[in-house]
Amino acid sequence: MNTPLPEGFLWGAATAAYQIEGAVDVDGRLPSIWDDFCRVPGAIDGGDTGDVVCDHYRRWPEDIALMRELNLEAYRFSVAWPRVIPTGRGAVNAKGLDFYDRLVDALLEAGIRPFATLYHWDLPSVLQDKGGWPERDTAYAFAEYAEVVARRLGDRVQDWTTLNEPLCSAWIGHLEGRFAPGERDITRAVHASHHLLLAHGLGMQAVRANAEKPARLGIVLNPSGIAPATDRPEDVAAAKRMDGHVNRWWMDPTNGRGYPADMVEVYGVEPPVHGGDLELIGAPVDYHGVNFYFRQFIVDDPEGPAPYARQVPVEGAKTTSMGWEVYAQGLTDVILRFSQEYGARSIYVTESGSAWNDTVAPDGSVHDPERTAYLEDHLEAVARAIAEGAPVDGYFAWSLLDNFEWANGLDKRFGLVRVDFETQQRTVKTSGRRYAELIAQHRATRGGSSA
Repeated sequence: MNTPLPEGFLWGAATAAYQIEGAVDVDGRLPSIWDDFCRVPGAIDGGDTGDVVCDHYRRWPEDIALMRELNLEAYRFSVAWPRVIPTGRGAVNAKGLDFYDRLVDALLEAGIRPFATLYHWDLPSVLQDKGGWPERDTAYAFAEYAEVVARRLGDRVQDWTTLNEPLCSAWIGHLEGRFAPGERDITRAVHASHHLLLAHGLGMQAVRANAEKPARLGIVLNPSGIAPATDRPEDVAAAKRMDGHVNRWWMDPTNGRGYPADMVEVYGVEPPVHGGDLELIGAPVDYHGVNFYFRQFIVDDPEGPAPYARQVPVEGAKTTSMGWEVYAQGLTDVILRFSQEYGARSIYVTESGSAWNDTVAPDGSVHDPERTAYLEDHLEAVARAIAEGAPVDGYFAWSLLDNFEWANGLDKRFGLVRVDFETQQRTVKTSGRRYAELIAQHRATRGGSSA
């Protein structure tokens, strides 16, 4: 890297429960909406599921050893709601909670700071059967779940995320139908969006009230830079709508500004706000989590779903195996937006990574120069944002392990560590070695101290 990162900068990697844990019917866990969605014919590429994936539920000691090998200082993981409270509300599953208890203890023993995410899309199926996120009761159920987890882990975990990418849960899951629960209904999508954000506000209250250690709380959003693909007035207007859909609908209310009125008009649906909701949703966070993968060039699409705009490819751009443009400056841009437009006091890049068609060499090694370059370029983008005054406190590479990539199944690999899903063999890729090297170099500049 050409630009140094500040002394206290925190280096980590991230995962999510359904994407790595497996053991979906073990020790009292009941199904989530993703277990159900994986059974829908054609919903998941290759007919893959999260049933086994990386078998992290059983192999977590091996995975923590890998974290140490990569010199990680922090690990962002998610807690599986259907493992802790299998029916969503009511009886707590001791064995499920014990798993995260052991994981946190082992992380701390390894000198790795735990960042716990309470919701990464795996809503218990029982709650979906009662209406899911479009129902207000689901937000209250989430607060009860947050209280249970905070009481158990809050004596050791200080850093918490309420929700990961509520955009995906609401828009992709309830409007586009490509993610669980697979719905296509604008009214239910808007209602889901509000109750997800209400859950964030209620969840912050619950963790602060029940964690023994003073909690640092945030929500993780996935903003994109948005630009019109042409200078046609229709495309310029479409880009503004897409910015409202992808960015402002989430950034405004969580920063105390309420929902953008122009988007309420676009959707034609009022979010079901009750008295006090917006104050809860807009309560100050301790940090903003930013997941970044791509920017979007937009054209008008009056025949499509709200916001009547769609993304088009960037001509001549280098793309990952997901078809996403590689554009590191986009990360700088979204960080600066949080800092300059919303006054963020602390920012973590909570996911940043890329999928490529990895090749295993005859000797078993995985040389992935494209992912290595992506990692270096995006860390450089973070350094540029910091140089411009953004308060970025850390970076979490996505992902520690190859995993279940939602509707794309097992084919798309983001890991710094390759997982052979047949044998469960782990292999640190070249990108992982380079990440470990960058962390070691940064440690050397601050006299060997850890963050």
